[in-house]
Amino acid sequence: MGVKTHSGFWFHYSCLAILVASLQGAFLEGYHHENEQLHHNSTDGKEGTSDIRCNWFQGSWVYDNSYPLYDSWRCPFIDPEFDCQKYGRPDKVYLKYRWKPNGCELPRFDGKDFLWRWRGKKIMFVGDSISLNQWVSLNCMLLAAVPDTRSSFIRSDPLSYVRFEDYGVSVMYYRTTYLVDIVRERIGRVLKLDSIQSGRAWIGADLLIFNTWHWWTHRGKSQPWDYVQDGNRIYRDMDRLVAFYKGLSTWAGWVDANVNPATTKVFFQGISPTHYQGRDWGEPNAKRCYGQTQPLIRPRYPGGSLPAQAIVKRVLQTMSMPVYLLDVTFLSQLRKDAHPSVYNRDDSGMDCSHWCVAGLPDTWNQLLYAALH
Repeated sequence: MGVKTHSGFWFHYSCLAILVASLQGAFLEGYHHENEQLHHNSTDGKEGTSDIRCNWFQGSWVYDNSYPLYDSWRCPFIDPEFDCQKYGRPDKVYLKYRWKPNGCELPRFDGKDFLWRWRGKKIMFVGDSISLNQWVSLNCMLLAAVPDTRSSFIRSDPLSYVRFEDYGVSVMYYRTTYLVDIVRERIGRVLKLDSIQSGRAWIGADLLIFNTWHWWTHRGKSQPWDYVQDGNRIYRDMDRLVAFYKGLSTWAGWVDANVNPATTKVFFQGISPTHYQGRDWGEPNAKRCYGQTQPLIRPRYPGGSLPAQAIVKRVLQTMSMPVYLLDVTFLSQLRKDAHPSVYNRDDSGMDCSHWCVAGLPDTWNQLLYAALH
């Protein structure tokens, strides 16, 4: 079977491109108002009481000598690509910053409380290596809180887990780069925008934290598919924002059809930014993220918001299942200093996509903990 071509392709493609552009415009116009509606939380930072309305995702980074929350040398779960201290990062100031929302405080992470609340439950991160980043971080945070607890650790593909035996809590990671399927067919590897067969493995979790975006922009040798299929149409490529919108809409439909809100909580990990272009943060001569040792301290990120944010927000708004958005993009954009850069075991080059552990993902998990309270 050859690759199908269709006379209506450009009309179909143009309509979708206009749709994505309109999504971006709607996002930029209503970002702050929408943020308040999606993340309407309040806390005064004292023993979980709450009487001050607060957007946890708008704020700044403040130096705190009590950080980090754990010693990375004592955590056996860290992948070499995130273990910056082990692989020679010479500075430690990046570990000392705490996220401070405007007008309030986040509750400090309490690992024992987390394990007690989720005793006997299954927690699953579903997504790409950015999900892995957060999964590793949470396991380190929990182990630091209960260092003498019995635990078991299995690292495999696609499913890995850490089980905290004394609490009956399983913290799992299911690796899927796009959430939708990649299927090997006669013509090659096909990214199927309307298919989620692997979702059967996600059913039964009590807490699901989904993520995808990092791989949607990959091209060339790092792209793990040869064709993209949308319905009955097969293409060699497609605008990546259009494809992301379609794939994420398929995921949303799967969640609405398969997840019971009475028994399972669902989160979507927001879009994780990269720091490969110094001009994005006001340093056009910067050599990517290498040598960055401090976060930006400013109310806006010079490079602006990311187009994928608009798509995530719009798709979540269409869902009947309540999904909490961990909108970590802005606070992560400020952390140009928090990437591994060259300080990992990966010889492929500069890593300004992932994050050191300990480091920024600990804040993502602190936000997760606060949202679950």
